[in-house]
Amino acid sequence: MKVGVLTGGGDCPGLNAVIRGVVRKGVQEYGYGFIGFKDGWRGAVEGDTVPLDIPTVRGILPRGGTILGSSRTNPLKQENGVRLIKENLAKYEVDALVAIGGEDTLGVAAELYGEYGIPCVGVPKTIDNDLSATDYTFGFDTAVGIATEAIDRLHTTAESHMRVLVVEVMGRHAGWIALHSGLAGGANVILIPEQRFDMDQVCAWVTSRFKASYAPIVVVAEGAMPKDGELVLKDATKDSFGHVRLSGVGEWLAKEIEARTGKEARTTVLGHVQRGGTPSAFDRWLATRFGLHAIDAVRDGDFGMMVALKGTDIVRVPIAEATAKLKTVDPALYQEVGVFFG
Repeated sequence: MKVGVLTGGGDCPGLNAVIRGVVRKGVQEYGYGFIGFKDGWRGAVEGDTVPLDIPTVRGILPRGGTILGSSRTNPLKQENGVRLIKENLAKYEVDALVAIGGEDTLGVAAELYGEYGIPCVGVPKTIDNDLSATDYTFGFDTAVGIATEAIDRLHTTAESHMRVLVVEVMGRHAGWIALHSGLAGGANVILIPEQRFDMDQVCAWVTSRFKASYAPIVVVAEGAMPKDGELVLKDATKDSFGHVRLSGVGEWLAKEIEARTGKEARTTVLGHVQRGGTPSAFDRWLATRFGLHAIDAVRDGDFGMMVALKGTDIVRVPIAEATAKLKTVDPALYQEVGVFFG
């Protein structure tokens, strides 16, 4: 059997660990051959490939990013996209695809399998941790660690100048990074997309912190919105999956806080720093296990399925089910951490 591997969507710490796990077990235990499609679905559409074997995946475990490259190409929106994928799979004699990605990449895989019969196995990847069928996605732990370290560092400069520091983290629809890093980093305000925030309440929390002779840290997810406002966009242009570029809510928030409280406020946008660099030990562990179980699913002919973490076990769930609904922060969980606000 020959297996194709691709990584789509935003880059993420742990992608190389998945590729390594898939190839190592596939070659050593099953005698499979492998080929990598470059830049996600773009490579599958254009027939842009690289060979994958054990020497290729040596030394990539601690590396961030992906040796295969990534993109937000959506073949379902391209003329003849599906036909070209089928032709390239036949050309390179590929019997199955392992698609590593988030809701968009896996959504394509689900349709390619369900509507066109292309044999796909999915591996969940997103730093946002917003896929409902798995307890955790790899990349999330690394992103939270990076954000937490940044918040720890910002506490010292906030206290030195007694100013408000707003930290904008990633999180389009789900506030998991903001919630986890904000709680771990001792933030005084955490704002997430699932709960529209009241600026008067935010300013009250900020003022309360100053009264206690401490400088406040406000952590805000890029998709968070005020009760009486709209989503803050960096660019209204949409990608092939219909997403606009977010960023700017942190700067907007800092200006509002400064205008309403009279306290100096500054913004730090972590942006792609959260995606980059070496993956954490947990993400290497989880990504490697996902890779090992993904190639097992290929061996079993269990296509249309995605590997997922449930407790400490790796299970298989339908890709279509995994991408049908996002996993968002439960209001009760957000309320639980509210005791630390202000």
